[in-house]
Amino acid sequence: MSKPILVFDMDGVLVDVTESYRETIARTVERFTGAAITREKIQEYKNQGGWNDDWKLSHHIVTSAGIDVPFDEVKGHFQKLFMGNGSDGLMQREQWVARPGALERLNRKFQFALFTGRPMPEARMTLARFAPDLEFAPIVGMYEVEHHKPAPDGLLQILDAHPGSKLFYVGDTVDDARCAKSAGVPFIGIAAPSNPLYIDLVFLFQETGAYAIVDDINYLEEVFAE
Repeated sequence: MSKPILVFDMDGVLVDVTESYRETIARTVERFTGAAITREKIQEYKNQGGWNDDWKLSHHIVTSAGIDVPFDEVKGHFQKLFMGNGSDGLMQREQWVARPGALERLNRKFQFALFTGRPMPEARMTLARFAPDLEFAPIVGMYEVEHHKPAPDGLLQILDAHPGSKLFYVGDTVDDARCAKSAGVPFIGIAAPSNPLYIDLVFLFQETGAYAIVDDINYLEEVFAE
């Protein structure tokens, strides 16, 4: 019998993106509006749902401030900040969340897969940088699905690739939770105590019927402890 599958989101789950994606949103918004945006306000948008795509969120915040700027211009500035020249972008600030050995122990019980809103090349770069010896298969990224989260397309792809297997989805946003619910997959919510709207997020996860809620992925072993 095949092992059950732990499907991970990437941002805020496998990697801490506080100083990468969230900082890039803040800098992009300030570049076009001239006004700073708080991390709490960004989290408010995330908790609304429907803002899994940080490019679209950045553009929405800018245009909501009355600034008429094309989406591609906002996206271009965002990517310039995030990627840089490959060695100086904000992406380099990311931190791997798992402590040494934590995922390796889980991997004895579970197969790993990845369903992320990142483009596939960025997801593969991150895994190669932090976890070159761990296998995530399949990897479903931004352009591998027709409908993005909270639509369940990515999880349904993984279910189709592993018929009969038990899946769990580990994510950190209400879109992740709703995606899992739509796919009929148990959801494990990551709610970091450092999140500026931590309690709100916990309540949102509870409302969607989360299988478990933990501070970070280092507590997953406890969730599945026999």
